[in-house]
Amino acid sequence: MAALSPTFRRHAVVSACLVSAIGFTLTLPTAGSAAPKPTEAELRKDLAKLHKKIDALIEEYAAKRESLKKAQKAESVAKENLRKAEATYTEAKREVDSIVQLGYQSNSGALPPMLLFSGDMSGAAVMEQLTAQQSAYLEGFARSRERREQAAARAGKLIDEIRDETEEVEDRRRDAEKLIKDIKKKLDQLIPLGSGRRSDGSWIPQLPNGVDNITDRTRNMREIIKRRFDLTHVVGCYRYDTFGEHPLGRACDFMMSSGGAMPSAAGTKLGDEIAAWAVKNRNKLGVKYVIWRQRINHGSGWRFMSDRGGVTANHYDHVHISML
Repeated sequence: MAALSPTFRRHAVVSACLVSAIGFTLTLPTAGSAAPKPTEAELRKDLAKLHKKIDALIEEYAAKRESLKKAQKAESVAKENLRKAEATYTEAKREVDSIVQLGYQSNSGALPPMLLFSGDMSGAAVMEQLTAQQSAYLEGFARSRERREQAAARAGKLIDEIRDETEEVEDRRRDAEKLIKDIKKKLDQLIPLGSGRRSDGSWIPQLPNGVDNITDRTRNMREIIKRRFDLTHVVGCYRYDTFGEHPLGRACDFMMSSGGAMPSAAGTKLGDEIAAWAVKNRNKLGVKYVIWRQRINHGSGWRFMSDRGGVTANHYDHVHISML
């Protein structure tokens, strides 16, 4: 056996060290290595937890709203009590001021001399009556002033409570919206790719199949949207008595109302969400274009369509999604 050259031995040692280092690196995760992608089961579990959190937030939000209504009603009552107390206070103050003015004009702290030294004894009775009246006015003045201060304090306290309640409700609403966005993001991670996509991103033509007579990509899109959104009306896909992609099994209409009526505000909002979602995920699903509210989007932005003469014909009551 021939002797190994020094150069070969040196290369062999270096190679062995590299193999050992690579093997060690593969067996131990590094700080910079990417975390494993969560499985569908793990994502579904996370979504279930988030749904529970949102349900709890919705309940708490509703409770806070009720509490806020009660606080606002109590504030209204307190303000009315304050208004009445102010009116009573003003009247009592006016009466006291008149009595003080009467005493000042008589150069005494009580009544004019003509009442104290009248020819008959009726002056004493009048004096007694006016003295009692003065005392009553003074007591009424003190009570009304106390009620006024109490009503003002209650109103101020309720205003502070309402402000705190409102801020807390807004915090809860923002928390709920954040969780909803997280859920939507996770749901979008679960979107299965449409079948028949080539490596270059193009799509293999598909024929309709199954009892619903639509393509696999169309069926995939329809079922995902049904799971993704809380649909309120019917979904229609295959139709033979029309033109375009419907008779080819490559389009679905997601109704936002029925009977050719304009959708409600909630229906319009839902249609906006579905249309935007379909455009956003068109490359995953194989969407050809989306039509909604007399506008069409092939993926490069919305543009208006010509007037076809009606709510349904102009796609105001349904979102139309065509597939490649």
